[in-house]
Amino acid sequence: MRVMIQLRPSPDLVAAVADPSSKVTAADVAAGLVAELPGVELDPAFAPVTVPRPVARAGGDPLPLNRPLDVSLAPGDASVLVRGTIPDGEPAAGVALRPDVVGVFADPVVEPSPVPVGEAPVGDWHDVERLLGVAGLHAEGLDGASVALAVLDTGVNAAHAARRLGRAVTVDTARCWRPPGGRSAPAPGESGVGHGTMCAFDALIAAPQAALIDIPLLPPVLSSALPPARTDALSHALPGGAVSAVTGGPLPDGPLPGGLLSDAVAAFAHLRGVLEAQPAETRALVVSNSWGSFSPEGDFPAGHPGNYSDNAAHPFNLMVAALDRMGADVLFAAGDRGRERPGGRRPFPSRPIAGANSHPRALSVGGVDVNGARLGCSSPGPGRLTARKPDVCAYTRFAGSRAFGEGAADSGTSAAAPVAAGLVAAVRTRWPASLLSPAQLRALLRRTAEDRSEVGFDYDYGYGTVDPGAIVAALDRRSRSAA
Repeated sequence: MRVMIQLRPSPDLVAAVADPSSKVTAADVAAGLVAELPGVELDPAFAPVTVPRPVARAGGDPLPLNRPLDVSLAPGDASVLVRGTIPDGEPAAGVALRPDVVGVFADPVVEPSPVPVGEAPVGDWHDVERLLGVAGLHAEGLDGASVALAVLDTGVNAAHAARRLGRAVTVDTARCWRPPGGRSAPAPGESGVGHGTMCAFDALIAAPQAALIDIPLLPPVLSSALPPARTDALSHALPGGAVSAVTGGPLPDGPLPGGLLSDAVAAFAHLRGVLEAQPAETRALVVSNSWGSFSPEGDFPAGHPGNYSDNAAHPFNLMVAALDRMGADVLFAAGDRGRERPGGRRPFPSRPIAGANSHPRALSVGGVDVNGARLGCSSPGPGRLTARKPDVCAYTRFAGSRAFGEGAADSGTSAAAPVAAGLVAAVRTRWPASLLSPAQLRALLRRTAEDRSEVGFDYDYGYGTVDPGAIVAALDRRSRSAA
């Protein structure tokens, strides 16, 4: 079984792992573990990552993560994460008994939230532009300038996005990231056209001046893999290999139908460094995630201390909380309910918004078309980490990036999440985290959303569809009251 092992080595070793100039290997951190426990194998290509310790502001237990908390990366508080495999069965107990082991956690497959293949677009990206009030946002100076916009996905093709938008696209190459483990990745902004390019395009609708940070977390799933149009996005076993539920095309070579959650831990650690390098008074980082762990396979069962889907103490869920506390806006697609996963892996039988996609310190985004109709595939709540998910809905199923072909829609919550991320990036142009914390901005998005039901919050639309006009009006009132 693939796992992450969270260790608490000496403070000096924790400090060395945290130092970007220091080259610490998994063997340096966990050599004794392998020697004493047969069957434990470390991944030597995965560099150890520091995991912050959550600290409740009022004392007591910092979990669940919806309480006010701080995070500490002090060498005496932080821990270190390595990844590897342990024997199947009930393997974690022997490892976890060691005094230097904080915990043994699942490292499940993560994959893009599928884009339904073959469905006709409803409107186009100019309709989304109109509904987001982009002209009004830009008149207020809210266009994403000086905002870092990280797209964690399959990689971005900036040239394609620029052609479709009809304007230049900025990629902050110095702050982009490459995956661990030897998986090759093109130069920043030069990936093939596919899911990640769609996400970047959709985010730039509202925030064209934002600087993209290309984080190719997942193996590429490209438009060139598309078969003739299909009416479903299910995965089927075919002679010669599996079919991707993201595009209907062949899965990338290799044993996994996606990336690993540990790769996301490494990517979030990189983004932590991006945040730390920004001046505190102008800090602005928006993190768009149209992916998740959509199957219980590869995870420990809910209630197990190593579980990911329902466990606020899982290292990746702690990383999300830390990034939020430092000033980043983290958004996740709510996902697509009930679809079979690549390779025939079963979906969650209920409560499909799982793990960080249901995190209390992230904005979970469902999907509506430009006429306000909710997408049937948009996962409903309740969420697993916190019940009130999704938070809001944003626009999807429109003709936009053409990442999957000339007539294909940007669709699913895969498109809705970056549309919302672009709106957040636009707001951050004049409202950095020092003036409006991520928690305050999430609350504003919920409070101003256009209610799509008669009861306020519901598990289909969350608090409603994002309403940029109401957001701007609320921020104007906040400015006047502060003057």
